Amino acid sequence: MPVKASDIQKMLPENGKKNCKECGLATCFAFAMKLANAGITLDKCTYLSAEARLQLEDMLQPPIRQVFIGQGARQVAIGEEEVMFRHQKTFFRAPGMALLIADGEEEASWSAKIAKIGWQFERLDKISRFDLVALSHTSADSGKYLQLVQKVMAETDAGLILLAAEPELLLAAYEASKSRNPLVCVTANNYAQVVPHLAKTAAVCASADGLDSLADLVGKLKDAGLENLVLDSRSGSLTELVRDQTVIHRAALLHKFRPFGFPTLFMATRVTSDQEQQMLLAAAGIAKYAGVIVLDDISLENFQALLTVRQDIYTDPRVPPTVESKVYGFNEADESAAVLVTTNFALTYYAVAGEAENSKLPVFLLCQDTGGLCVLAAWSTGTFGPETIAEMVKKQALADKVTHKQLVLPGYVARIKGDLEEELPDWEILVGPREAGDLPKYLNELKKRRENVA
Repeated sequence: MPVKASDIQKMLPENGKKNCKECGLATCFAFAMKLANAGITLDKCTYLSAEARLQLEDMLQPPIRQVFIGQGARQVAIGEEEVMFRHQKTFFRAPGMALLIADGEEEASWSAKIAKIGWQFERLDKISRFDLVALSHTSADSGKYLQLVQKVMAETDAGLILLAAEPELLLAAYEASKSRNPLVCVTANNYAQVVPHLAKTAAVCASADGLDSLADLVGKLKDAGLENLVLDSRSGSLTELVRDQTVIHRAALLHKFRPFGFPTLFMATRVTSDQEQQMLLAAAGIAKYAGVIVLDDISLENFQALLTVRQDIYTDPRVPPTVESKVYGFNEADESAAVLVTTNFALTYYAVAGEAENSKLPVFLLCQDTGGLCVLAAWSTGTFGPETIAEMVKKQALADKVTHKQLVLPGYVARIKGDLEEELPDWEILVGPREAGDLPKYLNELKKRRENVA
């Protein structure tokens, strides 16, 4: 739960009534409110006792720490979640998707997987792609692992996850990639040899079998001064994944159990080598709080579906998803293209756009800005009516894009056909189907009617 300003005030000098104004605010309560909302830092209060400062630092620490992996445009931020369920507020940090490359694979496989790191998809004005590369040491050749590290660094700017059991090799890989801020995975068997050589700011994944062992390892890493931790309970099945992720998340958020106050990592590769099963496990990990998900391989189509799941879950439910209000063209739309009109609500857009593309016919799709409302809701609020549609048609100069001047309305708002004809007297207003799935058939029939008239 968020820290209350009244609780902070009680711990300030003179029980929060000093009101010295040296922090730049009028009262201690105003300082407490700013502090509760991360609008000011503790050091602005110069009268805090050392004991009160420590207590406040502990109170103000987020239940789940934010951890950064990688550098630059591809840096991944995970953690800092605030709620158990998305509908309570929103989920903030979408899990980083990682592709596993093992040095025991053929070098041709290395190159093929590195090429997949370059995949990217744009949806709702956001770019989605693989965020991280997990590098595993499975061969007997330490030099080959370091060669893999160097190759990946040279050919992609993605963040790295270092998976090597031997302390010397893991440290050598860390030194080679330190500028990339990699995630270094340690276990109870190698942490004592590895940790003293890591920077205190390093991102470190604590990997242990079971939650009790994991909490114990986290305690040792924190005692060593490491705070940017990621947790891996080494879940070995779907059941263990859901159980472990839920327990860790609940313990951190609801019970302030500090050893579990960090984002998590889940390796689908540990459960199965089947790509389809890994995809299903990854989808469960997205829904159940995983901070990083590691896949062995995936097809282009499945990866795009997985990224769509991730984006749908990690969007703010309080804000309707929208697309840009403009004219979209499909199937090499030209002057003969059918002209459809709909709203800029993302779910409506993708349903209509998908079927327009499936028709294999040239189509222009006019997306009216309705503030993210669907067709019927927008019509009922007046943001999708004859006047607004006509204004958009003129603004986008649709009359210059096509020769036929036929505009197809969604079937659900057939009642505005007459009024729209008055607003656009030069256009023939048609009523399309109610369901997007019927669009391909409708567009093909419309094409045949035009050809018969001609």
